[in-house]
Parts: sequence; C-alpha cells; structure tokens
Amino acid sequence: MRRRGEQMILGLFVHPAGHHVAGWRDPAAWTLRRLSEHVALARQAEAAGFDLYFLADFVEVQLESPEAASRKAHNGVYGFEPLTLLSALTATTSTIGLVATASTSFSDPYVLARQYASLDHLSDGRAGWNAVTSADPGAAFNFGHQAPIPHADRYARAEEFVDVVRGLWDSWDDGAFVEDRSNGRFFDPNGLHRLDHAGEHFRVRGPLNIPRPPQGRPIIVQAGSSEPGKALAARTADLVFTAQSSPETAAAFYADLKSRLPAHGRRPDDLKILPGVVPIVAPTREEAQAKLGALQALVDPIVGLDLLRNLSGGDPLPPLDLDGPLPARPPSQTARGRQSLVLDLARREGLSVRQLYQRLAPGRGHWQVVGDPIDVADALEAMFEAYGCDGFNLMPATLPGGLTDFIDLVLPELVRRGRVAPESRATSLRERLGLGRPTWPHGPPVAISAAS
Repeated sequence: MRRRGEQMILGLFVHPAGHHVAGWRDPAAWTLRRLSEHVALARQAEAAGFDLYFLADFVEVQLESPEAASRKAHNGVYGFEPLTLLSALTATTSTIGLVATASTSFSDPYVLARQYASLDHLSDGRAGWNAVTSADPGAAFNFGHQAPIPHADRYARAEEFVDVVRGLWDSWDDGAFVEDRSNGRFFDPNGLHRLDHAGEHFRVRGPLNIPRPPQGRPIIVQAGSSEPGKALAARTADLVFTAQSSPETAAAFYADLKSRLPAHGRRPDDLKILPGVVPIVAPTREEAQAKLGALQALVDPIVGLDLLRNLSGGDPLPPLDLDGPLPARPPSQTARGRQSLVLDLARREGLSVRQLYQRLAPGRGHWQVVGDPIDVADALEAMFEAYGCDGFNLMPATLPGGLTDFIDLVLPELVRRGRVAPESRATSLRERLGLGRPTWPHGPPVAISAAS
C-alpha cells in the first residue's frame, strides 16, 4: 500500500442517457427528462457518500451527421441547463457537491461569477464550476461567430476569463456585510475591493454584487488535457477531470500535472485529479461481460463511426474498412487532448475501426472496468495506489442501473478497505475534497463616493 489510510474522492458524472452511446436503448434506462429523476439520483449518490454531482453541458446540437444524430442521445441534447438544475437540487440535497459546466468562450465573466457565487450561497458552500472552452466546432455559430474559434484563441480567452471570475469572487472580505442596525451601517467599506480589470478580452470594473461565497471561491474544475489545458489547470484549477484509457496513461498524466504546481506556488495536494471510469459490474465476471455485450450489440455502426469522427478530430471521415485500421487524422483544432487519446489507443492496441468504436462506446475514451465487485474494487484501488488519481468520476453506462450496481456491489468493498468514507463531517465541498480556503492579494480598499 503506497497510500495507506488515504481515501478516494468519488464524483458522479451524470449524462442524461447514461454514458454508453447505446445505453438509452436499454428498456430500463432513464433519459433524465424529469427533475424528479435528477433528485432521486442526487439523493442516492449523497446517501452513498459521493462527493460530487457533476453535470456536463453542450451549447449546440451536433447535427453534422443528421442520420447518426437521430440514432443517439450523445449529440449535444443534454437536457436541462445545468446551473438551473443544480439550483433546484440545492433544496433537495444537503451534503453532496454540485458542479456545473459553463463555457469561457460563450459566457460573460461577471454574470458567471454572480451565478456561481449565488449557487454557493444557496447550497451552503457546495458549488463548483467546470470551466470549459467549448470544443464543439458548431457551438460558435450559436453565439454570433462566423467560424469555429481556434484552439489557441479559446485558451487565451479562458486564462483571462478565469482570472476575472476569481477576482470578482474576492470583491468582498469575509464578514464585510456587518448589518449593524444600531449604527446604520450595512457593510464595512474597508472590506470592499473593486476589480478594475482591463485586459485583452474583458474590461470589468466590479465589485460583484453579492457577498463573498461561503467557500471563499467555489471550486474550479478543468477538463482539458492538451498542453494549454494543463497549463491553465496547473495555475487555476482545484480539480481536474480527465479522460485516461489505462492506469499507465493516468499515472503519467498525474505526475506531469502535479509537477507543474510548484511553479505557481502551489502544493501537490492543492489540485485533485479525477479520471473518468465506466464500471460494468455484476455479481460474477460472466454476468458483467454479458451485461457489456448486451449494450455493445446495440451500437449502430453509423453511430460508431460518428463517434470516431467526433473524437478523432471532428472532420468528416473518408470511406473506411470497418475491419481495417483508422487512417491518420490531421491535428484537431478543437479537442486535441481527446484526439490524441483516441489515436494513441488505436495504435497502441492495433485496433480496427470497428474494434475502436466498440472500445470507445461505453465512455468515449474514458477508462472502463468490467468484472465482479472484487475485480472492480481491485482495479480502482490499484490506480489510486499507483498515483494515477486522487479518486474517480464515476460514469455509469446506464442510469439508474449502473449507479445502483456500483453502490450495491463495489462501494461496500471500498468502504471495507477504508478507501471510501460512508459519511463525511465536512460542511463545504472544499472541505470534502481536502482543499484549503483560497486567498487572493487584494488592492487597497476602494473609497465609496458618487464617482465610484
């Protein structure tokens, strides 16, 4: 044991149709079109001790291949706007973290900072922002652009965007709103800090019109695995969600990202890394393989090829021999990290086109583990002990069945081994994740006057 006594962070990454591309075709699967279904899942995960309820988001419907889009639930139709949904879940949960995706390419930093500060207050310190740059090529056309935004431009904007948001969250000192009724003072002017940011992409005066969030700042999650993505995460993120196809690649990514932190005055424990994992578990190995086989049999080749198109660069694929290798692809201008993962997997294991899309179908490049409860617990613990992660973002192939299987079959074994705590006394998401309260260098207090 290399990490004796340490416990895994567990997130539930919720896709409305389950993460397997054909999971929605399972007659027992939910597609999460009702608030009551999200409430049930969040409460189930919270009762089991999960740390995060994590929602992705897309801001386009992916219709480059209309026939394929009509056959899958993974075409950008994700259902509810995530911040709206999580605001509803604040009233029906009490301990689980609530993490929502929002784009730095198509949002406004003042509005976003206010939204997440509000979510943090409404949830008593459980909010997190998954900051993405929106790799979907067609998303730009929904926001007044005439072409997809180049990768480098998206990350340049993201760097400044995150700094503005963090600065706005620090507009007020803790306790600045004194509400001193006897002396008629609502807030302490010495606790006010105006941002006055002027940069390449944004001019934002501030301050934010809401008190400092309960966590100081909501946690920032980052999911990019390209070089600019890792640079942004090392400087600004509290948690990284990553797609890794094997324990070996996960360990290399973990070591690389953690090694970047000292250059920013940060310690290794200041950033938590959670790879996605798709567990297919049943009481026996044979039943688990049969469960996976039943889902794989539902993968339409049209959907499989469209999955490869999306993950290997986004451009149309030439006519392919399904039983031959995937040809070389030009560098992606959108999802470079995911493209590298897919192409490296195909080369490393010598997979045919058909084998590759079948391999990617359960989690689109994320690690999948198939077996009985001991097999799955062993695999998770081995990656954790080998410093490939600080925990996992669970990606059930179907909902609610995949989550229930994990909770009923695998979680008791992880609790028995001391890798998961059945209960947490933490009062905020930061505390649950073992993260300290953030500090930020303030400028001098801003004098309040009519000119301000």
